[in-house]
Amino acid sequence: MKKTITFIFPMYNEAQNIAPLWKELQSIQKKISNYKAEFIFVNDFSKDNTLKLLQSLAKKEPTIKVLSFSRNYGHQLAVTAGQDLATGDAVVIMDSDLQDPPEVSLDLIQKWEEGYDVVYAKRRKYKTNFIKEKSAWLFYRILCKISSVNIPVDTGDFRLLSKRVNDEMKKYKENSRFLRGISSLVGFKQTAVLFDRKDRLNGNTGYTFLKSLKLAIDGITGFSVAPIRLISLLGAVFAFLSFVIGFSYVIISILTGANISGWASTITAIYFLGGIQLLMLGILGEYIGRIFIESLNRPLYTIDYEESRLK
Repeated sequence: MKKTITFIFPMYNEAQNIAPLWKELQSIQKKISNYKAEFIFVNDFSKDNTLKLLQSLAKKEPTIKVLSFSRNYGHQLAVTAGQDLATGDAVVIMDSDLQDPPEVSLDLIQKWEEGYDVVYAKRRKYKTNFIKEKSAWLFYRILCKISSVNIPVDTGDFRLLSKRVNDEMKKYKENSRFLRGISSLVGFKQTAVLFDRKDRLNGNTGYTFLKSLKLAIDGITGFSVAPIRLISLLGAVFAFLSFVIGFSYVIISILTGANISGWASTITAIYFLGGIQLLMLGILGEYIGRIFIESLNRPLYTIDYEESRLK
């Protein structure tokens, strides 16, 4: 009996990329003819005609399943919905703009057959603007240092998961999701495949700066308490400095009898420490906000439309 490979594609305003993507996938399908392939496309409430094109394609292709959200839930939950419905012996997650080359999935499958449960695609080259490239480089390395689990650097969500890993990830129901962290947290045997990320084929990326920032915050707050410990450390440092400065002023006054004036320095110190305190409150607020959201225990997403001819 043939093993099944499930391919998951989160989609947001990808109408221009559907035809070339499917052409690439048909080529891949021929190369893995010894497997049964299924393709799950998750429409994240696109504003263009992505859904209509997917519906049309699904009517022609029995290997395709289409889901559509009732509103925009974001990339991570779109992938999650695909994972929840995946039935394959292995699950391949990749973007639909062809920045993640579909042919790399052949290498992922090969590593899976060698016995690995998680095979992540690690970027050799990162084609994007300079600021985003350097900020991403820095973020991954900071996260690697402070995270409670080993999250590989220079990797996105482009990866293969064995069925048992995918089933384990279904148990993780947090709303503020960082999937590449969860797949590392699950454990099992993991390895990397190097690849060169391509330019986006058509359209604009759905990951704006604010969305990228949110994902970074979710990654840090979901897998590390280092920011909270940093608050304690800063508090101790500033308390010590204030004691040293205050004690120095007393000694100088006693020894010299000088009246030390410092209106400007006092105001500066007040504003500086006030800013630090607000920053600390903001960090605490992020963690408290996560607790509040998770305590509501709301469904992760709502499906508005589903079509499948998968057997």
